[in-house]
Amino acid sequence: MVIRVFIASSSGFVAIKKKQQDVVRFLEANKIEFEEVDITMSEEQRQWMYKNIPPEKKPAQGNPLPPQIFNGDRYCGDYDSFFESKESNTVYSFLGLKSRLASKTES
Repeated sequence: MVIRVFIASSSGFVAIKKKQQDVVRFLEANKIEFEEVDITMSEEQRQWMYKNIPPEKKPAQGNPLPPQIFNGDRYCGDYDSFFESKESNTVYSFLGLKSRLASKTES
């Protein structure tokens, strides 16, 4: 399974861009393999993202905003959930991954 971060490269919102960068930088800094999926370049990927976010995690109005994070087909969460897991040092379990120590011994 690979971590997939759904982003919007052409978003006009500075806050969204900063959140996307925060997630990507964290994953890169911690050498967590991931792929960025740009929903502005693929209607199919955008629809997949919308369809696979659990109903209770969708906003009351409008569509879910990027970044949205998945481990394979399993929904991990949005930026707020990611940020909370980062603050509580539980990002690996948030992402559905083994802890850093376990992943270092496997590589």
